[in-house]
Amino acid sequence: MTQRRQFLINAPLGLLAVAGVAKAEPQDSTTPTNPPSLSTPGAPPTFGATAAVGPDVTPTTFAEAEKLMQVSYKPAQRAMMAGSWKVSLASTMERRTGPRKLAIGDSVAPATVWHAAAAVGAPAGPARERFVRSRNDAGPLPQKDEDIAFAPVTKLSRWIEARALTSERLTRIYLERIKRHDGKLRSVITLTEEHALARARQADREIAAGKYRGPLHGIPYGVKDLLDTKGIRTTWGAEFYQNRVPAQDAAVVAKLDAAGAVLIAKLSLGALALNDVWFGGQTMNPWLLEEGASGSSAGPGAATAAGLVGFSIGSETGGSIVSPSMRCGVTGLRPTYGRVPRTGAMTLCWSLDKLGPMTRSVEDAMLVLKAISGVDAGDVASVPAKLDYDANAKVAGLKVGYFAGWMKEAPATDVDRAALENLKKLGLTPVPVTLPDWPYQSLNAVLFAEAAAAFEEITLDHRVDQLKAQVPDAWPNLFREARFLSAVDFVQADRMRRKVALEMARIFREVDLLLVPSLRDEMLTISNFTGHPSLTLRTGAVMVEQARSDWAPNPVQPLPTFSPARRVPHGVTLIGRLFDEGTIGRVGLALEKAAGVAGERPPGF
Repeated sequence: MTQRRQFLINAPLGLLAVAGVAKAEPQDSTTPTNPPSLSTPGAPPTFGATAAVGPDVTPTTFAEAEKLMQVSYKPAQRAMMAGSWKVSLASTMERRTGPRKLAIGDSVAPATVWHAAAAVGAPAGPARERFVRSRNDAGPLPQKDEDIAFAPVTKLSRWIEARALTSERLTRIYLERIKRHDGKLRSVITLTEEHALARARQADREIAAGKYRGPLHGIPYGVKDLLDTKGIRTTWGAEFYQNRVPAQDAAVVAKLDAAGAVLIAKLSLGALALNDVWFGGQTMNPWLLEEGASGSSAGPGAATAAGLVGFSIGSETGGSIVSPSMRCGVTGLRPTYGRVPRTGAMTLCWSLDKLGPMTRSVEDAMLVLKAISGVDAGDVASVPAKLDYDANAKVAGLKVGYFAGWMKEAPATDVDRAALENLKKLGLTPVPVTLPDWPYQSLNAVLFAEAAAAFEEITLDHRVDQLKAQVPDAWPNLFREARFLSAVDFVQADRMRRKVALEMARIFREVDLLLVPSLRDEMLTISNFTGHPSLTLRTGAVMVEQARSDWAPNPVQPLPTFSPARRVPHGVTLIGRLFDEGTIGRVGLALEKAAGVAGERPPGF
């Protein structure tokens, strides 16, 4: 179990209890029982002079609430708060509980928007737009369908462009593999067979007519089922959204459609984007079928690793691309916050959600990133940013930062340490860096509050009670608990976020990129909140004696153990400057070649 998951179950939120509401006590003499008339000439509006609304509260109510907020007040202060609450602050909740209740639609983002570069006064990415593919020859088309299925997009695209392979044939290969293998993975929620075959035939006609759209043209792919698809159900992995059918495509789906890619499947996610359990069950890791694929981009991780799609799109708020990429041994690219528009994607956290590629090679991820980047009016956080990537550029001379202490302790392994040595052999200069010893998990007050706000209605009307996972570290419990987070602490966490972003800006004045253990809790949290891009890639393997899980330990359902130990993929994460995916892409490409394990396949697939 990662430290990130330990936090979810052990944090103060896990100890919260609902404070009881007792009968009202007599009002304190300071309570304004008869507010001054609003029509009195020259009298300005004042706090504490509105009509009384909301439930009765007592000093005991506040004494109990103090336990949640970790503050302490005197009896007289509690009495004053209890007496004035209904005319001072209770009215601020009228939007939810008052006579003028107002529904706020899913598409309405908060007025406060996180802009990663502006927060630290940095430029929004490189000065030039450049994208140069590798010069590698794809070689002859393999004779076996399974060899074609596992080929990276870099090769598939060359074969399709040269008309050695048709999109329809490739689509049928993946359709057959999904029908044969997905029963043991549960990575596909909706198979879009007819849609895919129609798109594939269209791609073949266009290519035959000389209208080649680029390297994704004719490539079958899958998207995490939180991206809207016109006329095709989009379930968010949740029981009560199983029949939800959007009227429009998400911006990313539209961009991939314009690139000529072929949507073949809506892929599983942990319900409402947490972990790997959805209404159809648990998505499993193709490398080790006794354990989950990790989440919440479980389906993209499993389907890509098992050769069921050419590539996939995942999403990340706090580790949901990185973790399944690690578990399933694929490449996961989490773009800079704001580079890829999220219009038409399920919102978990407005200031944290990011959409990115999950692929079988580093350059595949860069090809997909180029296609899905850009501004969209529906996402107020999306910003124009150039992408400077040259697969053939040298990496020697770049400075790679690393945290010396982290590399010596779990979750770092020999694979992580070997990756750093490989970068050194490739001519990069390792530079030890440090971060202050701050309570970075405090930033998650923002995550929990935004998530609880995004799903307020289904929490209040108890639809979340229908979700399969009903354990302390699942969304239903966390959404309920998050109602008792302090708004003051939310603002303080937001201020801390900028402070942390300035520290990251300081580090990136010293180095060109960072290499970190992929599941290091502090950096998962920090880089998601600051918005820095990350590239997770397989660079080796480790032996495990027990199945791994995103969920807190459950004595009733112990995880399987193995004797002898099982061999599973392992990798590292590169973190780049804001909007500098090009640098981590070309370094990742060099590291991938040095490691020499990208072509390994899960047994049985």
